[in-house]
Amino acid sequence: MSWIVVLALGLAAMLAGAALLRHAPAYRTLFAATLVFGLAGYAWQGSPGVPSSPRAAPESATGASPELIDARREFFDPSRPPSRFVLTGDTYARRGEFETASGFYRNAVAENPGDGEAWLALGVALVEYTEGRGTPAAVLAYTRARDALPGNPAPGFFAGLPELRAGNLAETRRLWAAALEEASETSEGRDYLAERLATLDKLIEVMSDRAAPRP
Repeated sequence: MSWIVVLALGLAAMLAGAALLRHAPAYRTLFAATLVFGLAGYAWQGSPGVPSSPRAAPESATGASPELIDARREFFDPSRPPSRFVLTGDTYARRGEFETASGFYRNAVAENPGDGEAWLALGVALVEYTEGRGTPAAVLAYTRARDALPGNPAPGFFAGLPELRAGNLAETRRLWAAALEEASETSEGRDYLAERLATLDKLIEVMSDRAAPRP
């Protein structure tokens, strides 16, 4: 399934909902917001270009997010795996055990303060441990990741995820656009971020059109 198909289905659902709820404007607005935020979430963690396949049930009921690790790896050379501490931390993060994972990521940055991926992994784990809040510790981790990864858009991309989760699409777009502008032309993950930003722009456009007063 391509991004175009995803957007087309989203638009079709929105139009159908508007027609069915034309006499209930309050519910129509709620329906549109729910649909758009759902699509926005898919924009950052979906992989419509990958054939569908059965997925195993999560190993933990705590909200495991293996997609976060897969997304992080999009910004790094696949031929160069993370450090041993990051790899171990990832096994816990995939199960949703973000507090334990954070301990291993801290070990990684203590061993090598210049390990940008370890700082990034630590920031992501801290955000997930606090259920999506960008705490000062997470902000510091992203700042250190940015310092260690010049030209890599990953810190900006992940810094935008808490805003996306909170429904702050404009702030998400600002962070992602800045990250893309500052990214080097050959950086890993540049195309990955560009695709998500383009999809987010389409969603924002749809929301603006739906919110515009009708003559």
